[in-house]
Formats: sequence, structure tokens, C-alpha cells
Amino acid sequence: MASAEKTDIDRDFDSSELGTKEYWDSAYEKEVENFEDIGDVGEIWFGEETMDKIADWLEEYENISKEDSIIDLGSGNGMMCIELRKRGFLQLTGVDYSDLAITLSKSVAKSEGFEDIKFTTGDLITEQRPNPCTCLTRKYKVVLDKGTYDAVSLMPGDSVAARKQYLQTVKEIMGAESLFSITSCNWTKEQLLDFFKEDFKLEAQIPFRTFQFGGQTGSTVTSLLFKLKS
Repeated sequence: MASAEKTDIDRDFDSSELGTKEYWDSAYEKEVENFEDIGDVGEIWFGEETMDKIADWLEEYENISKEDSIIDLGSGNGMMCIELRKRGFLQLTGVDYSDLAITLSKSVAKSEGFEDIKFTTGDLITEQRPNPCTCLTRKYKVVLDKGTYDAVSLMPGDSVAARKQYLQTVKEIMGAESLFSITSCNWTKEQLLDFFKEDFKLEAQIPFRTFQFGGQTGSTVTSLLFKLKS
């Protein structure tokens, strides 16, 4: 039976500690210690295969160049940006609301020789407009999200307001030719299309391995590419 705390009628899953800043601060505190002690960069959200598929798609997409500006929303340990930097992308920004995540990502990037990646602390769901985070007051050619919308959706109570603030932030940092890449394990393609339909149009879908059960075909990860509607 669904939890009584679940008041977001669009959400068919319960809230979780993964939707709280306290959880992520605690997790990154441990990961900072592990990196300093043994060089462990921590978990790559959704795994390396997902990260590589997103990077592959960006490399192959004809309207994206290695000089285009890219921002990773909820950048965590920074590995998405670092992977793109290894592939020659030059204008990379990572933003996360956990100071400890930014500490970790800067340390990992430095160890890889990529101190030119910009990592900064910022809140994607603030009600302040314009967003007080400097990196969220400019436009990017590519806006990446690998699990951050999921985390916002897991916030305790009604996550609708937070998801709408997230949506507003994404819109504000995109231009007419920008791409928004969102990768989720909590929301289906149909649910994502429904939430973003007023402002975005589907450009493409990154394919992932599927499974079959009971005659139905599904995937554990959904990754969509959007553009703003004109």
C-alpha cells in the first residue's frame, strides 16, 4: 500500500531519503573521505554504461560541437563532466546543491588533470528569480540531467512545487537551439512527455537495453532529448 505521505498524484512511487539534502551531504562526506584515503571516486549514478551512452550520443549528434557549453545538473562526483572532458568537450559546468559533492568533483577533476571544468554549488529549485547561482543565469547549448529530476521527485511530501521550480530553472538556462537531456529510472517515457509537454518537444530518445516480462517490453532507464517549443 502506498505511503500516506505520498500526496503527489502524478508520482506512482513513495518519497525517499534520496530526495533530501541531508542524505546527499552525508553520502558525499563519506565519498570525500574515501577519495582522499584510497582514490575511490564513488558511485556513478545509473552506472558507466548509461554515462557512456549519453556521451556517445552527444559526440554523434551533428548539431553539437566540442566547443559548445554543457551543464550537468546535479553533477555529484563530477564523472559525467569528466567523461565528456576526456572526449574533448571544452566548456563544461557541473552544479550540485551539496558543497561536499562539489568538493569531491573538484578533487576528482584535479586528479584527472581537468581543473578547467567548472564545478559550483547551486540550488535548482529555488523560488528566487533570477537564480542566485551564477552558473544558472546563463544559457547552455546542452543541459544534462542524469537522475537529478528523480531525486527532486523523491522529496518528502508533495514534490509538484519543487518539480515546477526545477522546470523553470531548465527553461531559463536554455536557448532556442539548446538540447535538454534527461535520464530517469523513476519516470516512464510517457510520464516525462506529459510533464514537459507544455514547454518542450521531443527531439530523440537514447536507446537502452530492454527486458521482457509477462509479454510486456520495458527498460530500467529512460533517456529523452528535448528542445524548447518555439
